[in-house]
Amino acid sequence: MPILERCDTKAVARLTLNVPEKLNPLSDEMLAALQSELDTLAEDRSIRAVVIAGAGKAFCAGHDLKQMTAGRAAEDGGKAYFADLFARCATMMQTIQRLPQPVIAEVQGIATAAGCQLVATCDMAVAAEGTRFGVNGVNIGLFCSTPMVALSRNIPRKQAFEMLTTGQFISAERAAELGLVNKVVPADQLSAETTALAELVASKLSAAVKIGKEAFYRQLEMGLAEAYAFTGEMMVENMMYRDTEEGIQAFLEKRSPDWDQ
Repeated sequence: MPILERCDTKAVARLTLNVPEKLNPLSDEMLAALQSELDTLAEDRSIRAVVIAGAGKAFCAGHDLKQMTAGRAAEDGGKAYFADLFARCATMMQTIQRLPQPVIAEVQGIATAAGCQLVATCDMAVAAEGTRFGVNGVNIGLFCSTPMVALSRNIPRKQAFEMLTTGQFISAERAAELGLVNKVVPADQLSAETTALAELVASKLSAAVKIGKEAFYRQLEMGLAEAYAFTGEMMVENMMYRDTEEGIQAFLEKRSPDWDQ
């Protein structure tokens, strides 16, 4: 069985972390598999939305601690290995946000440490009731500094700092209140709800969603005036699309648009 499964249904690709007996850790192998699939999806114009899920009772328990411990056997105590590991993980996380397609996390059980980082990195997230979220590295003496990057860009800073320094879990409902997930649904409806959201996103004009996703993340790092100037340019570019012109005309004529993309 592959550690990462991909299943395409129409315009939606589902990537499933498939090591349930270990709670789907972001091992070296899993990071490589995710990076490879994401790079492939970036060039796949038939796919308009992506779901990342975890097999079994948990979404993702973070990095593989046994693998990390083995990395310490190197002469430098694992320093080079750890630097490479966190760099590879950061590259994979950034690839998700640079992907032209929106990415939705489908979360159940637990999402902890780098697993919580993965949820925070995805563009949207749907969680099952009973799911717990945490950045718990501090409990074993390892502050979750890299997960902090995504987490602190999702939820208010004081709540993020509390999670990081106490190592305590928060509930799915609290995660929704803070903005870490979009919605919380009964466990038996998780897949259906996530798929429905992905299909809704996939039904939109892909060129518009692509330019919008890129603009969304870039403007967040800008000052107000710069953000308005930049997004104004993006709106102008978007208005030049033939399919945007068709979409506006279809709306005015009260009919469905005839899009090429």
